[in-house]
Amino acid sequence: MYRKIALHLLRVGAFALVVAVPGLAFAQAQPTAAQIQIARDVVEVSGAARAFDPLIRGILQSAINSFVPQNPDLQKPIVESVQTIAPSFEKRRSEITDILARVYAAKFTEAELKELLTFYRSAIGKKFIAEQPAVLEDSFRRTQEWSSKISEEIVSALRAEMKKRGHTI
Repeated sequence: MYRKIALHLLRVGAFALVVAVPGLAFAQAQPTAAQIQIARDVVEVSGAARAFDPLIRGILQSAINSFVPQNPDLQKPIVESVQTIAPSFEKRRSEITDILARVYAAKFTEAELKELLTFYRSAIGKKFIAEQPAVLEDSFRRTQEWSSKISEEIVSALRAEMKKRGHTI
């Protein structure tokens, strides 16, 4: 009898282990308060949150764009109302920093965050921060040029391939 109970408990335990262990692989440790604070410093020093500066203004403009077509005769009061409420939402920009800090803290260890902070505070890190907008803008422009060129090449190649198959497009 005891053997049956022991065997049953062993099976239940094995089943629980099979079910629970895969979930452990996906579980992530929550960032520590120290990680979040260092990550917040990284976000501030690196200027990462600046990329989101237009976000609130864009959302406010989207509200205008949403309501004005439905109520064209209310355009002026809608715009004035948005201007009135805008400052209270602009103050919430720090929430973006908090969100980014939590993301960084989840992706980097405390030691890695400290290294990032050291980098961004270094001379080369400061230059990286200063040059990054121009680098991104230039990169975007050049990849658009490349994309247009490759798009033309793809269209030409597709037309040639379709012609071989007896179709003109």
